[in-house]
Amino acid sequence: MKISIVTLGCKANQAESSFIEAALLNNSFKIVDLGEEPDFCIVNTCSVTSRSDYESRQMIRRASKACSSVIVTGCYSELNSDSVRAMPGVKVVVRNDNKSNIISMLANNSSSDTLRLSSRARSRFFIKVQDGCNYSCSYCIIPRARGRSRSIGADQVVGLIRDVAERHNEVVLTGIHLGTYGYDLEPKVSLASLLKVILSKTRIRRIRLSSLEIREIDDELLEVISEEKICKHLHIPLQSGDEEILRRMRRNYTPGDFLNAVSNIYKRIPGIALGTDVIAGFPGEGEKHFENTRNILETLPLSYMHIFPFSTRQGTDASQMLDQVGPTTKKLRCASLRALSSTKKKAYMSEQVGKILDLLIEERCADGMVLGTTGNYLKAKARLSGCHVKDVVPVRIAAFEGEVLVGYPIEGS
Repeated sequence: MKISIVTLGCKANQAESSFIEAALLNNSFKIVDLGEEPDFCIVNTCSVTSRSDYESRQMIRRASKACSSVIVTGCYSELNSDSVRAMPGVKVVVRNDNKSNIISMLANNSSSDTLRLSSRARSRFFIKVQDGCNYSCSYCIIPRARGRSRSIGADQVVGLIRDVAERHNEVVLTGIHLGTYGYDLEPKVSLASLLKVILSKTRIRRIRLSSLEIREIDDELLEVISEEKICKHLHIPLQSGDEEILRRMRRNYTPGDFLNAVSNIYKRIPGIALGTDVIAGFPGEGEKHFENTRNILETLPLSYMHIFPFSTRQGTDASQMLDQVGPTTKKLRCASLRALSSTKKKAYMSEQVGKILDLLIEERCADGMVLGTTGNYLKAKARLSGCHVKDVVPVRIAAFEGEVLVGYPIEGS
């Protein structure tokens, strides 16, 4: 039987889809693209913005045209289950907390946790170690879709990593609120303690962390991140650089807190890649508020920024706030911040010239070069022989073209 899996949104969704795909492959299903006439299509949806809602609906419609049996899951269908069930081609809607049962539905195996993981030629493997969120940011609908924070035990994480370590050199630890990993376990543990267990009990070559909140990055975690096998890359959402707007967002830090924490990170791990998220045009954001945000972003040692226009989410407090910002203003502010992000990224890329970086090979190009991702989260290409997709190879960076570094092999490597 041929199955197509389409994933939208966050790395947690990617991790869940990777698990489903791997288990189905292990049960002799064939994973195909939508254009290859699948018997079933699984659409893992997202609802983080109104744009995500639109893209989820469009993907469900596209899947229903490609096959007659569509299984829909993810945050959009969690929040809009009745309307999704009514869409043509949708056979079943699966709750977020029941995604693993999709395997049982298709493979007639009720014990998915015992399935050995396998995979296609993907270079990294996403492992969701935490789900849900206990925070209540005024603009976010995801806690309603994902529930309260909950973690999986370190032994289970180690087992999953051991299972994929022979076929993958990098795992990405993901969660809806990854920094709260272990708070719900008995006894309570931390993300830092999980990383220590992984480092001591597995042979995985590289570990990458998905998004973390600034208050959850303490000295113990930074000490672990300093270890060779942990990718020198952190993604830390700022959302706004104005104290008043942060209060309206119900974020639990001030711009000063963020600046001090980032300064400590960069002092402890010089040259680390730091990315952030910013929402432009939040309700009540005037020109002064926006300038405060732009000013702090100019100050921070960032390697990239993800810029989002504020998106009204029905059911959130922010959707009811007065002083909504108009679409033209949001568009102009996003353009300004994206230009700054481009400048920041080019500056960070220029700093890599002459350095030796570990490159995870993701694909071979038609010109004989290989393309992949460095430990500090930059795309790079090099002319390498005798290596394969998924290998991690040291390369010396000589230049960059656009947003891709160009390197060459280290003699003797």
